[in-house]
Amino acid sequence: MNPLNANNANMSIEQAIEKFREGSAEAFRVLYNSHSNKIYRFCLRMMGDEQMAGDAYQETFIKVYENSHKFRGDNFTAWVYTIARRTCLNIIRGLRKHADYDEALGVVSEERHTDIMLKKSIEEAVASLSITLREALVLREYQECTYQEIADILDIEVSLAKVRVHRARLQLRKILEPVVREYNGY
Repeated sequence: MNPLNANNANMSIEQAIEKFREGSAEAFRVLYNSHSNKIYRFCLRMMGDEQMAGDAYQETFIKVYENSHKFRGDNFTAWVYTIARRTCLNIIRGLRKHADYDEALGVVSEERHTDIMLKKSIEEAVASLSITLREALVLREYQECTYQEIADILDIEVSLAKVRVHRARLQLRKILEPVVREYNGY
C-alpha cells in the first residue's frame, strides 16, 4: 500500500475538512465517502425519482468539489446538504417550467404507477408536500438531522424548523389516513 494512501485512510473528518479547504482531492474523497449515502437518500426523497435523484446527487458533489475554496464554516454536513437542497430545488423548478410547456403543447405526462402498496403511498404522500415541508421532514425523518441541523441547512430559525416538521407530519397523517384504513382493513 502506498504510504500516502495509508495516512489518508486514517484521516479524520475534522482533518479532512481542513485539508479540503486547502483543495486536497484525497480529503474530498474522505468527505465524499462519509456523506455520499446520506446525500443520495436526501436527493431521492426530494426528487421522488431515482434518475433525477442521481442527477441531483452528482451535480451536488461536482459543486462541492468545484467550490471547496468557498467553504468557510465548521459544519461541512450542513454545507453539503444546503448545496444538495438548492440543486434539487433548481431541478424541480426546471421541471415545473418544462411541465407547463408540455401542458401548453397538449403533451400528456407519464402517469404515476397506481400500485397502492404502503411504501409507495408514503413516498407519494411525502412527494405531495410543499417543498418547504418536504425538505424539513426528509431531513428529520429520513436523514435523522436534529432541529438545529435542519435550521442550519435551511437557513431558518430552530423554532421554524420544528413548525415545518410538525406541519409536514400533520399533513402526512391527513393524506395517509385512508391508506392506513385500507391497509388495516377498516
